[in-house]
Amino acid sequence: MTLQGQRALVTGGGRGIGRAIAAALTRAGGRVSILGRDEATLRDTVAAGIAADFAPCDVRDEISISAALDRLSSGHAFDIAIANAGAVETGPFMRSDSEHFRRMVEINLIGTVNLFHAALPAMLERRRGRLIAIASTAGHRGYPYVSAYTAAKHAVIGLVKSLALETARSGVTVNAICPAYADTDMATASVDNVAAKTGKSREEALAAMLKDNPQGRLIAPEEVAAAVLYLCGPGSDAVTGQSLMINGGEF
Repeated sequence: MTLQGQRALVTGGGRGIGRAIAAALTRAGGRVSILGRDEATLRDTVAAGIAADFAPCDVRDEISISAALDRLSSGHAFDIAIANAGAVETGPFMRSDSEHFRRMVEINLIGTVNLFHAALPAMLERRRGRLIAIASTAGHRGYPYVSAYTAAKHAVIGLVKSLALETARSGVTVNAICPAYADTDMATASVDNVAAKTGKSREEALAAMLKDNPQGRLIAPEEVAAAVLYLCGPGSDAVTGQSLMINGGEF
């Protein structure tokens, strides 16, 4: 498989799943640009040869992300746009105020909306493109103590399904990938948070996190990246409006 000559954009591309996606797209021959808020991490990722260039931006700000795309595109449209940037905050519902919900919606949903708004027009004009949201199994079922995050990821799945219907005859596909807990710094932070709040050891906190996964393990970021390659590659033109689970058979 080759993506030679194609341009790809990955938000949150400096670490974790985003970094793995950028690396996979680069190995496949794509020219990859990455976005994020941590300029030092982005710079290191480019220096490592994982991406071609970067632009710091806040995906929650539509002006910021639009300006970043203009700067990186240099007049050439992006063929692939991966909305990977996201965040999770934990807490029981009764301690999750409206600001907590707004934060989760802003980064997980609005960040995806802003990227798709910025990348889609050029794809429609060229009648080809791939829009992919890195969502979560939390986009399909409920989990306790992450109601705001879960609500936001459900909204991302709804966006993908609706936009796929709008673009069905345009040559653009719109899909989501839904990993379970992945082996990233976000999962590490969640384990540390649970351990600190409950008094459990890190091993006990991780075991509780993985209890619903039949394989009993964290998902490797490279497994998510492999799914991205499939959705971007030849033979995937009829795959749109889908939500690909990478969850060890959880459901």
